[in-house]
Amino acid sequence: MVRRVLAPVVGIVTFLVAWELLVRLRDVRPFVLQAPSRSVQYLGEQAGDFWSASVVTLRHALVGLAAALVVGVLLGALMSASRFVQDAVQPVLVLVIVTPFVAYISSVVLWLGAGDRPVLFMVALVCTPAYSFAAVDGMRGADPAARELLASVDASRAEVLWRLRLPSAIPALLTASRFNVGLSLIAAYLVEGSSAVNEGLGAIGRRAAAFNLGDALWATVFAMAILGTVCLFALGLIERSVLRWHPSQRLTVLRV
Repeated sequence: MVRRVLAPVVGIVTFLVAWELLVRLRDVRPFVLQAPSRSVQYLGEQAGDFWSASVVTLRHALVGLAAALVVGVLLGALMSASRFVQDAVQPVLVLVIVTPFVAYISSVVLWLGAGDRPVLFMVALVCTPAYSFAAVDGMRGADPAARELLASVDASRAEVLWRLRLPSAIPALLTASRFNVGLSLIAAYLVEGSSAVNEGLGAIGRRAAAFNLGDALWATVFAMAILGTVCLFALGLIERSVLRWHPSQRLTVLRV
């Protein structure tokens, strides 16, 4: 247990120390690369503004992520039940993944208008494919013996979905969430920074870049990193709580 906590701390501290030394020894200009100590100092000086902005960005990310999870599970259920639906929907999901969503953020803002709607829409859009594919793999990987048992008692499709397929998909969905947490924060930041809203870390980052404010820009980067770390830590706690029955968690406990 101590090793699992100590190793990430050592890695992060080593990285930050190397970053600090690079900036100081090479005398890098602040706007190009800010020293971590200066970014942390600026965050402390502007704690109120960055706290309120972080709350807005986190809300955008989590609400959009929840919407993507619902849509992804629904699509995954349909795709796992029908090969035709999978063949029809999968190319569209792949297009969403491979298309640079930054290129059409402005179009979405013009379509939906300024405010929260374009941010939530973009977060949900870019996070849906990973959840959909995870749901399909998890539902199709349900225990064959359990499926035969439910078939023997004439369980309906809804009962099979609720009692077997959805629980089987939870590990894959949680794994997809590790990827989507970072993606949702990035999408929220970028849409906030496209003049869609005047709140959030993206709005601070947009103003900092426009006026060459290195302190504010790199403090925003640090705030985003802190948000992502906290979200991933919380997700890990949820995973250990929800998947107590899963072999991966039992093996983890045994290794500790």
